[in-house]
This record gives sequence, structure tokens and C-alpha cells, in this order.
Amino acid sequence: MLLTITYSGRPATDLGYLLHKNPARVHSTELAFGQAHIFYPEANEERCTAALALEIDPIGLVRNRRGPRGEGYSLDQYVNDRPYVASSFLSVAIARTLGTTLSGKSKQRQELADATLALEVRVPVVPCRGGEELLRRLFEPLGYQVSAAGHALDEKFADWGQSRYFSVTLKGKVRMRDLLTHLYVLLPVLDDDKHYWVGDDEVEKLLRRGEGWLKSHPERELITKRYLKHQKWLASEALERLIGEEEPAVDEEAETKSLAEEKIERPLSLAEQRMGAVLAVLRGAGAQRVVDLGCGEGRLLRSLLKDKQFTEIVGMDVSHRSLEMAAEKLRLEDLPRLQRERIKLMHGSLTYRDKRLAGFDAATVVEVVEHQDPPRLAAFERVLFEFARPRTVVVTTPNVEYNVKFETMPAGQLRHRDHRFEWTRAEFQNWANRMAERFAYVVRFLPIGPEDSVVGAPTQMGVFALK
Repeated sequence: MLLTITYSGRPATDLGYLLHKNPARVHSTELAFGQAHIFYPEANEERCTAALALEIDPIGLVRNRRGPRGEGYSLDQYVNDRPYVASSFLSVAIARTLGTTLSGKSKQRQELADATLALEVRVPVVPCRGGEELLRRLFEPLGYQVSAAGHALDEKFADWGQSRYFSVTLKGKVRMRDLLTHLYVLLPVLDDDKHYWVGDDEVEKLLRRGEGWLKSHPERELITKRYLKHQKWLASEALERLIGEEEPAVDEEAETKSLAEEKIERPLSLAEQRMGAVLAVLRGAGAQRVVDLGCGEGRLLRSLLKDKQFTEIVGMDVSHRSLEMAAEKLRLEDLPRLQRERIKLMHGSLTYRDKRLAGFDAATVVEVVEHQDPPRLAAFERVLFEFARPRTVVVTTPNVEYNVKFETMPAGQLRHRDHRFEWTRAEFQNWANRMAERFAYVVRFLPIGPEDSVVGAPTQMGVFALK
């Protein structure tokens, strides 16, 4: 069982300080089920790779087993995939051999331990019950670029099909302790198994290792259930402690923040101008089936519903409260049957693949991208342009350059407290051009609102069309 981590910063050999392991020697640790070795296949100023190799003793593992035993002899106790694949054994080895790194502490290079670094992880064999799709759903929302190569059950017998094993490469800009924490939690989740008894202490361990990322992960329920080996009482306790009363509070806060943003933009009637501009683009594209991603309280949906050109209208949002408000303002229960059949609201995250989003003529993303954390934005890009892949995509986002024109806004403040960023015109166009080139679209740009000769318009819009 092997795991490698590569760092290409200068000097790359600082990886040794991060891992608290000297690149000049081999570091071995005795474990209850075998031995773990850390060594460096390459270590120079430009590139440094650390390898964690795990040797499992299957016979010793069976002989030292604790807890209930099955009756009789079972060959699979001795002959199985455990010595060769990344599983909970590797998680234990990470904790035992790289515990100080996991804690985020470094006496000699604390600034490096706190820094976001460009790291690459390779695991030759990962068992994944759920396939490549699940692998991406787990790691892409955390900001990783995922490459996976599946393995056939037997290369000599192609008709046997594919196995559940993948060779996996993860690339991302991340702190080392976060990288190891993600691997520690998610490798057993992919395997959907653990080699040891899961009790109350595993709940504490999950909450500790998941701090800062698990609560907001779109697959938090699946991660929790699999990590705790589907023991319902433990999973329920963990989710209750993890989430608590989160959703109502989040929804109320989002509603308050939206009102604050509207107050700033109201003198320019930007909301109405945005809706008009988006509708004009959709009409011009001949779209009939439209999905509004991050639909909020349904302002665009109401405008679409008034136009008979749009035969199927879907609004999707992560906030239950926003969907409830949309349903109320659309008066869904009072609509005539034919009108009611044209529109649908659905709950879902925008950062992982959803089959319900495929097949639409157009997708609208109105004032949404700026609410995404940069690591999650990468996952959203693939969900929208690669998986949903509508013929037309309309994206609007604030132009940060225009903020100086809002008299009530303090200097340097963003238009919305929940905005993770606001792009200049050049930044938005660079992003949009990259998306167009990467996913085979062409893009054009349109200003929305009064256009200033120096700072441009308050809202910028990109219209993507499939080549």
C-alpha cells in the first residue's frame, strides 16, 4: 500500500520540515498490523516527493484480532485486498507517522505549515464503492483536481468488466494538515469499511478531523454514515452535533444579506435591469427549457413564467427557506394546471454533479458565482459546464470596480457580506474565457446598468454558447 505527496515549491525539500521527516533517511514505525515506512524517492530544490509505504501482516492481523470472531476457518481472513489498497489501515498509519503534521504544528517552519501550497497526491490503488463519480463528489468540493484511472477485473477477460479499484491523483492548493485530514477521513469513506470496531470515540474523531470543512460539504451525510460504518445512532449523533440548527439560521441570514444588497443597488433598479437583460438573452437564444441555478426567492422564475416561449422552468437552490419563499411568491398552489406543469422547484447543491440538471437548453447563474468559496468554485464550474452542459449559459456577477460609485458603501467593502470575492471586468473576462476554452464554448460580454467611462457598468454578464 503506497501514498506519495509531491511538493514543487522552492526549496522543495522544505517538505521534510512539513512532514517532520528528514529526506536523507528512511523512517519506519511499528504498527499493530504491520510496519509503515516514510522515504523520499526524489528530493531536490525543484521537486520533492515523500512516500508512505505500508506493509500489512495479514496473518498477524488475524491472530491479534480483538472483538467477536466468526466460527470456523475462513480463507478470506488471510487472502484479501487489504495489504494492497488504501483503506482505514492507511488512515491509522497517517495518524501514527504524521501526527504532528496533522495537528498543524511546526517548530521550525510554522509559516510553511500555515501556508496554502500546491501539492500533488498519488494513490496507486483506491477501492471506491460508488465509482469515479463518488470519488469526484467527495474531493472536488474541497478544491482538488481529480484524475482517476479505473482497473479492469482481469485484463485478459474484458467482458468481466471494471473493478471498484482506481489509481487516483489529487492536485490542489491546500495546507498540508488539511490535505492529510481529508485523506484520513475520506479514504475509509471511499472503501465504505473499517478494519476496527467503531464506537462513540469515532464520533469525536470525525468531528475533530472534520472541523472547518465537513459541515459545509455537500456529501456530509454520506461521509458521516460511511465513516461510522452505517451505525445509525452514531451517525445521527454526529450529524446533530455537526449541523444543529444550522439551516434555519443560514436561511434567515441569507435573506437579511440579500435585503442589504438590494438596498445598495435599488437606486439603479439593477435587479430589474438584470432580469430584463437575462430574459432578452434567453429569448434571443431560442431557449425553451431553462434551469435557474441559485434561484433564491424566484424573481427570474416569475418573469420566465410570464413568457410562453419557456415551456419548462426549473429553479434550484441550496436554501430550503429560499425555495419556500419562491413557492409563496409564485403562488404555485394557485396556478392553473397547465401553468403549474411548466415550473418546478428543487433543492440541491451547486457543487456536485446532479443528473437532474442535464438536458436543458439554457442555464442561468444570476449573482451566484461570487458566493462560492474559490475551492468550491472549481467544482461548480464542472457541474455547470461539463456535466449539465446546456447549449446556453448566462452568468451575471458584480463589477467590483463600480463599487466606488455607491455613496452608501464604505471604501473597500464588498456589495454583500456573503460575497467571497467580487471580480473586476478583466478578472471576470479572464475567468469566462478560460471556461469557454476548457469546455468548448464561445463567450461574449454585456454590461448591465449605467455604464461609466472609467469603471464600467455595475453588473457584468457573460453569455456562453456551445461551439
